[in-house]
Formats: sequence, C-alpha cells, structure tokens
Amino acid sequence: GNALAQEAALWQSVLYPTDWTPAHSLPDGRFLHDFSYAGYRSGAKLPKVAGPEFVVQGLDATGATDITDALQRTIDRAGAKGGGVVRLPAGLYRCDGIVTIRTSGVVLRGDGPDKTRLFFNSMPKRGRGNHLSIAARIQSGTEAKLARNASNRSRFVEVVKPDGLEVGQEIAIGWTITPEFVEEHGMTGTWKSFNGKWRPIFLRTITRIDREQTPVRVHLDVPLRYPAQVRDGASVRPLKGYISECGIEDLGIANAISWKAAWSRAGVHAIGLAGARDCWVRNVRSFPSPHPEAKGYHLQNGGILVAQSRSVTIADCDLRKAQNRGGGGAGYLFEITRSNEILTRDCVGIAGRHNFIQNWDFGASGLVWLRCHSADSRSYKNILDPIGWPAYCEFHHS
Repeated sequence: GNALAQEAALWQSVLYPTDWTPAHSLPDGRFLHDFSYAGYRSGAKLPKVAGPEFVVQGLDATGATDITDALQRTIDRAGAKGGGVVRLPAGLYRCDGIVTIRTSGVVLRGDGPDKTRLFFNSMPKRGRGNHLSIAARIQSGTEAKLARNASNRSRFVEVVKPDGLEVGQEIAIGWTITPEFVEEHGMTGTWKSFNGKWRPIFLRTITRIDREQTPVRVHLDVPLRYPAQVRDGASVRPLKGYISECGIEDLGIANAISWKAAWSRAGVHAIGLAGARDCWVRNVRSFPSPHPEAKGYHLQNGGILVAQSRSVTIADCDLRKAQNRGGGGAGYLFEITRSNEILTRDCVGIAGRHNFIQNWDFGASGLVWLRCHSADSRSYKNILDPIGWPAYCEFHHS
C-alpha cells in the first residue's frame, strides 16, 4: 500500500515484523492486514486549496444574528462555479439552521479554530442530523453475483456476469447477513438488526477487468479484508454519486444548547460526512457554546460522523464536552460507520460518551486511528444522572 507514506519513515508498529510485507503470514495462518490505504487519496498529504476564494459577505461577526442563508448561498455559489474555497473570516458566527456542502471541490475554511468560531443555535428539525455537512446520496446499480468465493486479502473477485461494470467505477462488494453467517460468528440470537439483508461491506474502485477469463475477474484498488462467500449471495454493485475533494478546515465549532433540549434527541452531530470520497476535516476544534443555557458545554451530543464514505482523513481535531451522553447514539465525538479506509490522526476527544467509536451496522473496515488521545469519557443513564460511569472507546454493534 502507499498510504501513510510520510509517517512510514518515522515509525514502525511493534505489531508488524521489520520484514513484513502484505503477504506475510504466520505458520498457523494468522496475519495482519495492510492498513496503509487509509485516508485521503490513500494517505496522501492533505491539499491546501488555493482558490478561487469566495468570501462570505455582509456577515454579523458578533454572533448576534443568523448567518445560515448567507453561508449556504456562498457555498452553493462556489459549487456552481466549479469549486473553490469558501472563506469565513475571523469572528463569532451564529447559524440557526443547517449548512451543507453538496458539490465536489468546495472547501470551507476559517482563519483558525481560535479566530473563526461557528456555533449552531438549534436542533435539526427531524431525526438524527448534522449541523455542518459534506453530503451526497449514493445510488447503487444492478448487482453482479460472485461466481466463486473471494479470499481474505484478495485483490480481485470473480463474477458471473460483468454487465455494467467498468474500469474506474466505484463499487460495493457485499453479501446477505444469512443465518449461516450469523452462526459462523457465534452471534445467533444476538445479531438481529440486519439479518436477511444484503449489506455493502467493502467500498472499492475497479482497476482492471479480465473479460477473457472464465469467470470474469474484477480487480480492486484495495484488497478485501474478509472472505466473501457465494453461500451468502456475495455480489458486486456499481455505485455513483460520491462527493469528492471537499474539506472543512481551520474552524472552531459548537452546537450545545440547553441541557433539556440536547437530551430530547440523540444522534445529532456538529459535523457529518456522508457519501464522501477523498475528503477531509482538518484543524477543527470545539469551543464553549455561546448559547445562554449551554453552561460551558461544547456539543449537543455528537462531534464528527463519517458514514458511507471512503478514503477520508480527519486530522488535528479536538472535540470536547458533550451534553447528551446517554444511550441511543449520543456522545460519540469521533464516530465512523459503514465506511472504509478512514484515517483519524492526531485528534483529541475529551468528555464524550465514547470519544472514538466504530459504530453500527456492517461494513466498517480499514480504519486507522493514529496518535489519538481520549480522556474523561462518561456515560449518563438519563437526564437526571449527575455522575455517570466510565465509558471507553470501542467497537460497537456488528
């Protein structure tokens, strides 16, 4: 692999022998995966996009009035012009709504997390939600069934009919959560939420198709991290719709409101990435919300959520002090779900419920957490619980 190339010369994990290669296995068959694909463009140095620059005009930099519409209009204008940097100058800014980057190539940049501070003064109107997002809706096409089982660490899969598959195409490789698959993991009676459903396990790009072979061999940019079995209906599904080359950087963020309101709904994140590829969040820090009832808290409950994405880097971020740290998805400061090859490096999580978490559903793999610091995580039973109990970083659900 070629990710983390810059850091590779500086450190060597003691888990990996000095003569390690991706093919290295012990005599009993055990091995360690090659995780060097994680992050933006497989671990490449994050870009510093120069422009064009779109400065948000006519803003109240004191936090007294709502800037949601002005900020969203500027982001949309940058997208319509083909991308660029939406610059939010130094100041304190209030948003009463949500803000979303929907077009590839748009970067939201402040003058630094201690200078440009953006706070959200509300709660998303329905369900779980993110206040500031890089978001796209991924669509899947007709599946191509696997003709043979694909082994762990394989760089290809073999399909029955490659109709609709092309080199350079984004794909999902997945399978149905069958009773046999559940039993194989000793989880009969425990895994219930996704039984009988086809789940996208690996998000990949097709690098080559050998159509002269029977069955047809489809080559992948990143190896599999688990066997894919015909027994479970394993297949390839083409994907389209990713948003790419977007970033959120050099910004302070907060969305804490009143304690009671924060406890009225779980799963609200300050920042969310969905359907993102080759995107990043860099040098973002939470700060005490100016909301009159926030009482020094920074966040309602969630910090940064990465969902249904691949090849994303979260770097040099510091998130703290969530209000709602109860059940049902609250208090996750750095959360990744159903995503592949995500690099979270040099980040700090303080006083959440689970500060760093791989959470919910199948399909999270290739995740790297590098030089991250976690402390003071507490879980509250309910809104009246004044103390709570220790809660740690974790793998969650399946």
